[in-house]
Amino acid sequence: MSASIIILIVIAVFAIVAIFKTMQIVPQRQAYIIERLGKYHKTLEAGLHILIPFIDKVAYRHSLKEQAVDVPPQMCITRDNISVEVDGILYMQVMDPKSASYGINNYGFASSQLAQTTMRSVIGKLDLDKTFEERDSINGIIVEAVDAASDPWGVKVTRYEVKNITPPQSIKDAMEKQMRAEREKRAQIAESEGARQAAINEADGQKQAAIARSEGEKLKRINEAEGRAAEIRAVAVATAEGITKIAEAIQSEGGSDAVNLRIAEQYIGEFGNLAKTNNTMIIPTNLSDVAGLVATAKSVLTQTGKTES
Repeated sequence: MSASIIILIVIAVFAIVAIFKTMQIVPQRQAYIIERLGKYHKTLEAGLHILIPFIDKVAYRHSLKEQAVDVPPQMCITRDNISVEVDGILYMQVMDPKSASYGINNYGFASSQLAQTTMRSVIGKLDLDKTFEERDSINGIIVEAVDAASDPWGVKVTRYEVKNITPPQSIKDAMEKQMRAEREKRAQIAESEGARQAAINEADGQKQAAIARSEGEKLKRINEAEGRAAEIRAVAVATAEGITKIAEAIQSEGGSDAVNLRIAEQYIGEFGNLAKTNNTMIIPTNLSDVAGLVATAKSVLTQTGKTES
């Protein structure tokens, strides 16, 4: 191979390398930090850019997307001296690529460490029971503290989430017993409330039934009284009407003879019944004179009629 061909190949390779060094394509939602001769020159955003080969170089590459940084588990001591293991996840986003490049060596690691120290400080101010209830406030305090510290780094902390709070096994057992006791207590309270309500309902039912029975008895007695009153009125009216008819019949022609005949018939009938039911009886002295008996009765009726007149 001749020297001229070798020179051409070297020139071609140099040209290709120069082209690749000159053209720089930045993907969407990323930012490149360009240094010229070891000094910050500019920040490249998404698109095609032309650089000076061997003078300009890409020193840092940053993603402008929101990033999730895992915060490793750590032991924290609560205010009531209980050791718990806490871990979480931190969400952040690069807002200033230049500050993220030169403000700190590793903003992700630094933010994670700061979240851990803040977590220990917050947990130390709470009792064990409160650590499970105050997750939202814990997250807010950590976000505020880490965001304030990371502001010079060009990083924005968007949120923090506590993933797990793990107490020792002995504490777990005690909490489980406490929860079981609380459940049993609530069950007993619910059962007693049910029995109490059932007793109240039964008493109310008996009260309503007694009232209904008394009302029914009252209506029954009223109806019976009204029935008896109606019966008495009907009997009285019928008796009065009968007496009126008898009086009218007596005053009519032949009425007196009919009364005499009726009295004689009743006398004989009653005397016969008396003879059937008694071994001993008193016989009137004028038994043989039935006509005299009738006449006597008639005279009594006549005298009564005069008295009433």
